Amino acid sequence: MFRVTIRGAFEELGEDDREALRDAVDSLQVAFTEAGTFTCDRSLSAFTFRCEVPAEPDDGEQEATERAIAALTAHGFPHRILRIGVTDMRNIKIRRKPRGAGGT
Repeated sequence: MFRVTIRGAFEELGEDDREALRDAVDSLQVAFTEAGTFTCDRSLSAFTFRCEVPAEPDDGEQEATERAIAALTAHGFPHRILRIGVTDMRNIKIRRKPRGAGGT
C-alpha cells in the first residue's frame, strides 16, 4: 500500500466546481482513501489531495504516483501539480512496547 500526497493549485474553476469544493471543505474529512480526498481553504486556490494506492509486489513509487494522479484527474477539477510525496507503507515498521513494560 502506498500513501500519496499531492499538493497543487486549482486553475480556472467554474462556479459549479467551486460550489462542489466548498461543500467538500464544509464536510472536511482528512483521510487517505483510494478515491482520494481534498483539503483546501475557503479561497479554493491551493489544495492537498491524499490518496491510498494498493501495491502490487513489483510496484514502486512511479506506479503509485501515476495511479494517484489518475485518481486526482478523475475528480475533474482543473489543477496544476506543485509537489508529490509518496510513502511506501510496506516499508513502515511498527514498534510495539514489550508486554509489561511501563504499564498497568
